[in-house]
Parts: sequence; structure tokens; C-alpha cells
Amino acid sequence: MKLGLIAGNGRFPFLLLDAARAEGHQVVVAAIRQETDPEIDRRAAVDPSITVHWLSLGELSRLIETFQKEGVSKAVMAGQVKHKQIFSSIRPDWRLAKLLLSLRTRSTDVLLGAVAKVLGDEGIELISSTSFLEPLLAQEGVLTERAPDEDERKNIEYGLEVAHAVAGFDIGQTVVVAAQACVAVEAMEGTDTAIERAGRLMQSLEGEASTLERRLTVVKVAKPNQDMRFDVPVIGMATIETMILANASCLSVEAGRTLLFDREALLERACQAGIAIVALPHRQ
Repeated sequence: MKLGLIAGNGRFPFLLLDAARAEGHQVVVAAIRQETDPEIDRRAAVDPSITVHWLSLGELSRLIETFQKEGVSKAVMAGQVKHKQIFSSIRPDWRLAKLLLSLRTRSTDVLLGAVAKVLGDEGIELISSTSFLEPLLAQEGVLTERAPDEDERKNIEYGLEVAHAVAGFDIGQTVVVAAQACVAVEAMEGTDTAIERAGRLMQSLEGEASTLERRLTVVKVAKPNQDMRFDVPVIGMATIETMILANASCLSVEAGRTLLFDREALLERACQAGIAIVALPHRQ
């Protein structure tokens, strides 16, 4: 089978590419100029079963035409496309412009869901990226040597309530908490930048009297009706390094709904830094 891969930024597209190739699929990559790592061309140069087509963000018609000419009937999205690009770098073609004008909002779910429907109408089924990466999904339980302590568990409990409410509005999927108080909520900037912001805020309190515990707890959830075809929660090494710099001591994710990249190295680094990571059951 020829699999279409709509590649965003980061390592996610490469992990999916490796998994698809391991299952014997030919892969047609739609690489986004504003996002995809040029390393994708070097991968294609040494593997004739990988074909790369570079598209600009907004070229929906060309994406469809490329997949149809290549004989692609199933495709996956992998890698982030920064939401803020919609309001900056994007130059929509006629098809995408028409789609954007028809949307009631431009939230991630609404926009990508509409794109998925257009692809489906053209005979290209968008499938879940986790179909190829199930071993990378977080399993339920404490994942590090250290479990969350009592204060961190209280932060998680409070953070889950806030995170699920925020995720329900498709604003973001991460909140950062200290002493059962919300320090930062993720929006367009992404998880790591939200953690950085929380760290700077807490550092600004140094030397001042405060009832807030300085340690931060990061809570990341899936959306109430998470569409696993796109916008899957992901944790990678960069998130752990950002937590260390921000003085965040605990991370909570949802089991079966969060991809852990470089799992062994990530957990080892977390343990070295004294960070507790726990995967909790998904709340409906």
C-alpha cells in the first residue's frame, strides 16, 4: 500500500516514516515548507520507496492532486503545524480559502476535521497516526523511579480539572500548576513554551513573600473527544529539558492517549533530574 504522510515539524514524521517502512509500505510524503525538516529529502535519497513532494502551507488542492497522482488512498498527519501559522505564513489556495470561510471557528479540531472531510470526499482517507506507533503510547502507571508526592498529587488533581475544561474548548491541552494554583495555560504557543512561561513567572517571585510552592507540576491531557488522526498529545526530550529549566518536578499525562518519544532516554533523564512522571487513565 502507498501511504500518504503529511509531515509537520519535529521527529514525529520520521518515527512514523520508519514504522510505515518497517511494515513494508511505500510512503509519499507531503512536506510542508514552513515546517518539515529538510532531512526528509536525505531519507528519500537513500530509500526509493519514499517520495517527497514539497508544498506550501495552504496548498490544499495541490496536496490532493499529489496524492491522487501517486495513487494514495490512505494518509496520516504527523508532526506539529504551528497553529499561529494559520494567521501568518499561510497563503490559502481557492479550496482552502473556501473551507476557511465556511468554518464557524478556526480551532484545531474544526480546521483539521474540515480538511480531513475534504480529503475523504476526494478518496483519501485520513487515518490515525497511532496506527503505526502504538508501542510509543504511554502505559498506565508511574513511569519513573519516583512517584508524585502528596503535594504533586494535589496539583495533578487540580490540574486535571482545569486541563480538561480548557481542552474541551480546544484552546490547549496543558496546564502548569503550583500549590493547586494555575500558573500557565497552553494556547497557540505550545506545551514547552507554556512551561517556559510558567518558569519565568515563578522565577520573578524569587525574593518576594509568597504562599506559592515554587515547584511546578505539568498536566497534559487529551481532548474530551480526542481525534487520534491529528493533534495527538506528544512528550519528547525537549519537554523534559524545558521542565528542568522551569523547576517543574512532576508531569502527568494520559495513558493510551500520549505518545512518548525516545521513551528510555526521556525517562532516564527525568529520573536524573528527580522528575516524577505518571500516566493516568483517560477521562471521558
